[in-house]
Amino acid sequence: MKYPHFLIFLGVLFLFSCKEDQKKGIETSKEEEAVVIEKLASSDLIAKRFTAISNSVGNIDLQYASLLDSIYSKREYKPIWTNRALREDLYRGIERAKEDGLEPEDYHLSYLKKSLANLSELDDEERSLTEIILTDAFFGLASDYNSGKLDPKKIYSIWGLESNKIELTGLLNYGIQQNNILAAIDSVTPKHEVYKGLKQSLKKYRELAKKEENPIFISEEGESIKADEKDERIPDIKRRLKELGYWEQEITDSLDTYDDSLQEAVKEFQEKYGIETDGVIGGGTIKTLNKTYQDRLEQILVNLERWRWYPKDLGEQYIIVNIANYRLHLVKNEDTLATHLTMVGTEARKTPVFSDKVEHIVYNPTWTIPPTIKSKDVIPSASKDPDYINRKNFSIFNRSGEKMNPHDVDWSSSKVKGYTFRQEAGPANPLGLVKIIYPNKYMIYLHDTPSKSLFNKNLRAQSSGCVRVQGVLDLAKMLLSDQPKYDDDKIAEILNSGNTTTIKVTQQVQVHHLYWTAWNENGSTRFAEDVYKRDAAIYKLLTKN
Repeated sequence: MKYPHFLIFLGVLFLFSCKEDQKKGIETSKEEEAVVIEKLASSDLIAKRFTAISNSVGNIDLQYASLLDSIYSKREYKPIWTNRALREDLYRGIERAKEDGLEPEDYHLSYLKKSLANLSELDDEERSLTEIILTDAFFGLASDYNSGKLDPKKIYSIWGLESNKIELTGLLNYGIQQNNILAAIDSVTPKHEVYKGLKQSLKKYRELAKKEENPIFISEEGESIKADEKDERIPDIKRRLKELGYWEQEITDSLDTYDDSLQEAVKEFQEKYGIETDGVIGGGTIKTLNKTYQDRLEQILVNLERWRWYPKDLGEQYIIVNIANYRLHLVKNEDTLATHLTMVGTEARKTPVFSDKVEHIVYNPTWTIPPTIKSKDVIPSASKDPDYINRKNFSIFNRSGEKMNPHDVDWSSSKVKGYTFRQEAGPANPLGLVKIIYPNKYMIYLHDTPSKSLFNKNLRAQSSGCVRVQGVLDLAKMLLSDQPKYDDDKIAEILNSGNTTTIKVTQQVQVHHLYWTAWNENGSTRFAEDVYKRDAAIYKLLTKN
């Protein structure tokens, strides 16, 4: 393990004021005294002793060695943590990190607990080490609150959000100047209501997981169970529902028929956990019933980490899409103005996580076929039957912009992939009557759909990546509410004309496509199906070390 240059030359005047203090977590000495490190007699004293010292307290690893070297050299190696209140506030900040799903030991908790309680007994090298560890702990804690422990760009091939920026040295200086280290840390902690709600859920599920012993496990072998059918698993299903608070009636092993009262309990369970609310006890429902409180606790921890990745400021007015829960919310000044059901991309064609700004709305839209659909669906179908193009109301344009007859196209040529395929406005157009555009490199937008019956399903990952929105005409109307000329009559006139019409949105509206599978709603923790199967991988990485 390499240690930074400054450890060799740390000639510090280090004043630790040790005072009796019974605040949580730190047992300080009984007598008030000043502990001073004079300038080191030998420049290599720390270098020789540092490894032995760190090994004796658990082989400490510094996360920010180069930054520590920089900040102390600029301070001419003068100490930072001479104020006892600052030290103890940082210590308590590390302790309370557990409330946010962070691991206090990642910020040297055990070492600091021991060293801060015994400052008068430490020698010069050990007190210098404590000074350095405090600064390293602050940097690590602030950074993880600000942008998370993990880097999503290293996890996902497609990730459209920039990491939250932080200037750690400036933040530390702010905390020192304000004499308030906790205020500095709080300034970079997520403030969104979903994050705050997840902290409440974390506390509750930690208790539930601690108390849970030998939960009922339901066999996942066998056919789906439908109304009035008999199945030997029914008594165990009732027991498991009772453990989870969804069944209060007496349970008898001989009663193995799936009756109406049990079906209502199953539907309530399915609705809360984001399962198709059809009352059928299929494989997905049983797998969800078998999830323990520990499983749910891990899911909450994963989602707290996600919210540390997301933008700190979502804007005064924004559209937020929870991909996993198939919901869209229009929010203005922290007030939810509207909520819409959505359909999102399939697992094979995932809707990406990103943010952008609404630019315009298109009524009676045409649909330019995206490259993936063009190459995987349209060209293969047209190769077998050129009339497919006319039946779908498609138009084909070559690179010069000339419209082409599908019967004159050489479908075996590689040139076909360079052609533009466009579906004209009309009842068969998959974009329906309107689309809401926020230009982005993923070619993703919000739009209508002629297949409105699909919104009746709970599981709605059925698009090719774009987001279909139930009642999207109402959403578009709200986005144009500051332009009186586009009243109901004018929009009706545009729609009835059949002409493609583009209207610029003059309000400032951000769009955030995010993904979270747990949240707290009205005091109750809710879960969504992890449709893209991301939670387990994130939890594994969070607990890797």
